[in-house]
Parts: sequence; C-alpha cells; structure tokens
Amino acid sequence: MASQLGVTFTGLRFENPFLLASAPPTESDGNIMRAFDAGWGGVVTKTIGLHPVANVAGPKTKFLRASVDSPRLSMQKQPGTALHSSWNWELISDKPLDWWVPRIARIKQAHPGRILVASIMAGSGSDQELTHWQTLAKACQDEGADALELNLSCPHMDRKDMGSNIGKDTELISIVAQAVKEVARVPVWAKLTPSTTDIVVEARGAFLGGADAITSSNTFPSLPLLDLETLEFEVNVDGYVSSGGLGGPAILPLSLAKMAQLTQAFPDQAFSGIGGVAEFPQALNYFLLGCGTVQVCTAAMLDHAIGPNVIQKLTAGMQAAMERHGWSSLEAFRGIRRDRVVAHSKIRRPDADSYRGGYEAEGYAGGEALAAERRR
Repeated sequence: MASQLGVTFTGLRFENPFLLASAPPTESDGNIMRAFDAGWGGVVTKTIGLHPVANVAGPKTKFLRASVDSPRLSMQKQPGTALHSSWNWELISDKPLDWWVPRIARIKQAHPGRILVASIMAGSGSDQELTHWQTLAKACQDEGADALELNLSCPHMDRKDMGSNIGKDTELISIVAQAVKEVARVPVWAKLTPSTTDIVVEARGAFLGGADAITSSNTFPSLPLLDLETLEFEVNVDGYVSSGGLGGPAILPLSLAKMAQLTQAFPDQAFSGIGGVAEFPQALNYFLLGCGTVQVCTAAMLDHAIGPNVIQKLTAGMQAAMERHGWSSLEAFRGIRRDRVVAHSKIRRPDADSYRGGYEAEGYAGGEALAAERRR
C-alpha cells in the first residue's frame, strides 16, 4: 500500500504534517506564499496584535555555534562550527492588524488548498483585552485563516498580562481560550510556554477553555553569552541585554520532555510539536510521542528564510521511513512510543532490592529504618 503524507489535524486537511512556525520567516505575505510554493503543509503567521510594536535597535535574531573540537560556544561565525541554537528577543509583528487583514485574504486566494494559521496575541485581566482577542480572531478568520494559534508563550514581553505571563497562569489561559472560542468558527490552538513547573496544568486550562490543540514548545527564556575578550554580551544594544528565547537543536530534548508529559496526560487531544526540527529523524520523535503536526523555525531561517530545502528533506524523509516500516499514514505510527516514557522508579534495576526509592541504608533520614524493614 502506498504511503500517504496527508494528515487531518483539528479537522483540517494538510498536504503534509509540516508547518512553518510563527517567526521572522512568516512575517510577510511574500514569505508565506514562497513557503507554500516550496511545499510546506501549513504556515503560522508571525504573531498579530492590534497595535504595532517597536523592536530593539540592533540584531533581533542570532545563531549560537559550537566548535567541533572544543567546548567553545559563540555567535561569532567561524569555520569548523556547527549550529547549536538560535537566540532572539524579537517581539510580535511590527505590522498592525489593518496591514495583515488584506494580506491574509491575498494568501488564501493564491493558495486556497493550503492551511494558513493566524497567530494572535492580546492582553488579559480585563474585558477590554478579551475583546481585543476576539477582534483579532474574527478579523483573521473572516479573511480566510483556517485556524488560530493563541500566543500565550512569548518569553520576552514586558507587559505582565501578555505572552508567557499569561501562559504561566492556568486561569488566564482558560479565560482567553474561552473568549476566543466564543467567536471562533475555526480551530483554536494554544501555544504554551515551556517555562512552567508543570505544563500539564497549563494545558488542562487551555482545554477547559475550549482549545482544540496545544502547540509546544515555544523558545526557552535565556541570555546570550558574554564575550571573553570584550566582556560584553554577544547580543546587546548600548551594552544592555534582556531575556530572549532559545530555540534550535539545543532545545529538542527539552521540548520532547514537555511533549511527553502532555501527550501522556491527554492522549486523546491534538498536539503540534515544535523545537529543534531540521530533518525527519527529529520530527519523528514528536510523531512517535503523539503529535499530529510538527512546526519548524530555526532550520528554515537558515535555509533561504523559508526553508525550501528543509521541507524537501522532511517530506522525503517521511516518505522513506513510512515505506521502510510499512506505515501507510501518520496514524499508523503516531504515539506508538508514548508509553515508553515512565516514572524513574519504573526503570529496571540490576537488583530490585538495591533500589530504595532514593534512600540509602545510611546517610539519609529514614534510611536505617527502611533498610531494617526490608530485612524483615
């Protein structure tokens, strides 16, 4: 049986399960249409707000590289280095809703069969801000957006009622999701922050509010490194820096850990995985844990801005893997390794009696009593 790359996710039919994530590559209608021409199954717009924002007066995105023959990490371009991660402190789109509205319509007219997801962001804590979410949602879907992704995860918003500051508050997540669902005629995805104690709690709030899917993970809060010679941050404006977001290969294991928590807690819900994907082997991790789609950012940014070679490798890799394993569709292997992630105490020990739940016979409170109990 021939394998099929097409997937249905939150009721939407994608030509393939690979999406270009909300980021600089999706900041214009030109880039988005180039991405569709290149073969991406879906595109998530750069996050749209009601009002324009002003970005920092300096570099907004940089790439951290690792030396092959030393532990050195630096953003300086040097031969013999490999990509470690991306770092950015870029805010949401600097174009207002009025700029985006006709362009969403133009994109959908040019590519009616491709899935366009509008990323939106407003504040919280007041009826006015909830109305802003609804205004954004209605405007985008009215122009043809196929789904909405709620940005509850931007790691560097100064406002205490925006971005990851919402994403750390279960009640606010639920309220925002519910407000958008009240007006939405299209699926609503909640993009959550990884900078939380238990992402399952926040996801539960999103689902209780009516979200149709969870996207995880956004970038991890971080700082750029200091230069050994100048003692200045490698990214700075007038010598100053603020927290930004770490993405790319370095966050793949971290994002997978978050995703395993989510898909185990909510096995019947929909998840879009993001973080560290450049080729199909990385994407496969997310699919085997239960994701229905995967989003890509850093790798695409380094490949002609919108990743024409990246999407070719992803689809070719998926086709080859499915033929090799005899899988006819993504559903044949989605989630089949989810149950392999277990509590630490479930991992086999050479000698069952040697494991005492983290306690030793000596040196820990209660250890001696526990050892005596085991001897009886």
